[in-house]
Amino acid sequence: MQIVKIVSNFLESNSFVIIDNNEFLLIDAGVEVENVKKVVGNAKCDGILLTHGHFDHAINVVKLSKMFNCKIYASVKAQETLSDAKKNYGDNFAINDFSNFVTIGEGNLKLGEFNVNVFSLTGHSQCSLGFLIDGHLFVGDVVFEHGIGRIDLFGGSKQEMLTSLKKISDMQFEYLHSGHGEDSTKPSQSRNLSTFIRFLSR
Repeated sequence: MQIVKIVSNFLESNSFVIIDNNEFLLIDAGVEVENVKKVVGNAKCDGILLTHGHFDHAINVVKLSKMFNCKIYASVKAQETLSDAKKNYGDNFAINDFSNFVTIGEGNLKLGEFNVNVFSLTGHSQCSLGFLIDGHLFVGDVVFEHGIGRIDLFGGSKQEMLTSLKKISDMQFEYLHSGHGEDSTKPSQSRNLSTFIRFLSR
């Protein structure tokens, strides 16, 4: 399995391509379409997974799903965020057609040859999900290398963020991949998570 991080030239958000045996998953879709195509070539897309519905992670999701003829997997609460530019912070960005979306919640998701463990990680947004694939945890904007996501945006919640941080702290993973910035490891995240768990517990 190969993981390739693509950083948006315009939005500086991270998307991740997970490739295995000429099949791939795409996690988040804020990156330029042509940059994804360069990475995947003729590989088959088994699905696009959205960590949450903010525009910088979803702006090209419909275009990419049509290009790769695949479904989009997102939280049941993502539609409210994606369909309202004020709630996804994308100026004029809004999705009106959700026919290619599949709503998912916590549990195991089988997409092609990929086994994805899905976790609800609300706090940054009402629709934040985490995806654990073969020791790699993708968390969007919930946790960063040295910080956590904002909780003052639409659907944000201090208490829910605290619950999500505790949940991540208890998870078994090797690498954590954030929606912005650099990747981190379980050991390096232990201090980061414990710091913000203490802070939010006050």
